[in-house]
Amino acid sequence: MIPHITDEIRAAVSSLRETGVDFAITEIGGTAGDIESLPFLEAIRQMARDLGRRGCMFVHLTLVPYLTASGELKTKPTQQPAGVLRGIGIIPDMIICRTEKPLEEEHFQKISLFCNVPRSHVVEEPNVEHSIYEVPVELASQRVDTKILEHFGAEERKLDLARWRGMMRTAIEPSGPTVEIGVVGKYISLSDAYKSIYEALGHGAIANDCGLRVRRVEAEDIQRQGAETLLDGTDGILVPGGFGYRGIEGKIEAVRYARERGVPFLGICLGMQCAVIETGRNVARLDGANSTEFDPDTGHPVIAPMDAQRKVVDKGGTMRLGAHPCVLDEKSLAHRVYGGETEISERHRHRFEVNNAYRERLSEAGMSFCGLSPDGQLVEMVERPGHPWFLACQFHPEFRSSPLSPHPLFSGFIRASMDALTGRGR
Repeated sequence: MIPHITDEIRAAVSSLRETGVDFAITEIGGTAGDIESLPFLEAIRQMARDLGRRGCMFVHLTLVPYLTASGELKTKPTQQPAGVLRGIGIIPDMIICRTEKPLEEEHFQKISLFCNVPRSHVVEEPNVEHSIYEVPVELASQRVDTKILEHFGAEERKLDLARWRGMMRTAIEPSGPTVEIGVVGKYISLSDAYKSIYEALGHGAIANDCGLRVRRVEAEDIQRQGAETLLDGTDGILVPGGFGYRGIEGKIEAVRYARERGVPFLGICLGMQCAVIETGRNVARLDGANSTEFDPDTGHPVIAPMDAQRKVVDKGGTMRLGAHPCVLDEKSLAHRVYGGETEISERHRHRFEVNNAYRERLSEAGMSFCGLSPDGQLVEMVERPGHPWFLACQFHPEFRSSPLSPHPLFSGFIRASMDALTGRGR
């Protein structure tokens, strides 16, 4: 470890210091003692020295496991990392204990004694019954918010969780019907691979006061069994991002199914590229249309690298990353979904783009390029006029969605899926 590394970490955290920002919340992932986290822990130790004990607060999240065989909670997994942190020079100001069973007073006292934390600052975070969004309410009931304000010497104001509780009630007991969304991905077996997608869909359901059921469909299974078999009965179909050729043909088939059956469709990043390929192959009759990512020798490269990416050899950190502006066609579905906005800004992470040489052929095949970069050179969004609801984007809207502020693409997609559900009389 060299000082330059910790200096960069400190600079990244300090970059959040600007007018209007009261608190910068920085999460150091992993487990105390892991070699990967040591530079980060050293960096925040140095920051605490510079900021002073009242200028920063260390909140340590630990696990208090329950051993079924002996019927007891064990505090050692909490004591051990707290000791590691003390050895580094970090003394937790608060410890939050994840647990599936309520802690007894003896557990609070033991953790307080051996972790050198006041008893009042040992907090339990038990499993919640319905939704992760119950956790802030649970922590507020133990005055975690006021204890943090007290630590900083900040003014305590009345906590108002009315909107949050209302959102929770809708999430737990929606009054509307339950829509079923088919998510066709290539990492479906990994439960957290599309976590942001699933959460954003949930936000969209909350916005529409409806229930949500996600049908997780492996793209390769569609290649083997067909889209009709695996997607029949879904109210909406979402094809998310990804990299590499595996499962691509299944994703393209899912797009075809949504287009031909009039099922509401939302494509994200690679999902948009699959939508373009599907139109190229099946509507524009461009035989073998593909992306050069999957077939470098395709005769119809409807998806190809950006000009700036063609000569890139070192692929690390060289994609089109971060927020970029997008101008929306004022006559488009996208314009209506975004509430009449004409220019939006969304987060990107990709290397390949719609090949401008094919835009005219694709337009003749019914694909509308409804969102473009300000210079008109990069396709950001596509849709199909005449379809009940068909939108795809090159960016990642899921990263800007939250339970109190659902992203308009997800709330609009769920609304269209509800309309499809009620239209079928289900």
